Amino acid sequence: MVRMFIRACLIAATLVGATAVAQTGPTVLRATYIAQNPVQAFVDPASGRVRGPAADITRALAQQLGVPWTISGAPGAVGVIERVVRGEADIGFVAFDPLRAVDVDFSQAYSLSQNAYLVADASPLHRAADVDAPDVRIGVRKGDAGEFFLTRTLRNATLLRDDAGSLEDAARQLRAGAISAYAANRHRLTGFVATTPGYRILEGNFYPVEQAIAVRKGNTVMLGVLNTFLDQARVSGLIATSISQAGLSGVDVAPAPVARKN
Repeated sequence: MVRMFIRACLIAATLVGATAVAQTGPTVLRATYIAQNPVQAFVDPASGRVRGPAADITRALAQQLGVPWTISGAPGAVGVIERVVRGEADIGFVAFDPLRAVDVDFSQAYSLSQNAYLVADASPLHRAADVDAPDVRIGVRKGDAGEFFLTRTLRNATLLRDDAGSLEDAARQLRAGAISAYAANRHRLTGFVATTPGYRILEGNFYPVEQAIAVRKGNTVMLGVLNTFLDQARVSGLIATSISQAGLSGVDVAPAPVARKN
């Protein structure tokens, strides 16, 4: 009974916000996501349609707003943020980070995607907690949320940033001994080791990345609608169902948010 009451209140709040958006907001809800990040969304090779949490959230939000919607991939987190800042997208799916919050405002997190380390089978490393040590070289894609986190937190290991973010390139570097471990989201790494012998994922994760939704700086109306909608999507099971249907590993529904400063 309490759950039903909470859900009714959330729906009512969303509809109030939807009215405000309808008066001043977009006539088409345009969404963008990181094209190379399946944790957010991916193009189904059979249908050519975008699938995953970003698509499901955009579709359901557009239905509540009573507007059509589009969604398209962008080249990396920088591409998503640029589209939002330039007004080419109304919402952008991208991991929260304080550095990114300088340019855009962020909704609450809707999911947590765990980041882990890839190593060669012969590596002496076994746990994520052991990686921050002298003489350990960690590869990571430049601009990823994991790179920002490791830049802030590493004390002993050396961080080597690359622009491509290709797991195939990372594997070659691991084989050659150029890096000791490669940092990326666990879902991508799980798919890679399943098809590429000679590599493994270290036990444990080093960072739960907050997948969230960015809007233009100062767009408080849309931000309020998003946060109320995501509360509702958490309660209704929409986010959990989307994660499950997309077959995502190492991804969990984000808990109800603690207030944070953008």
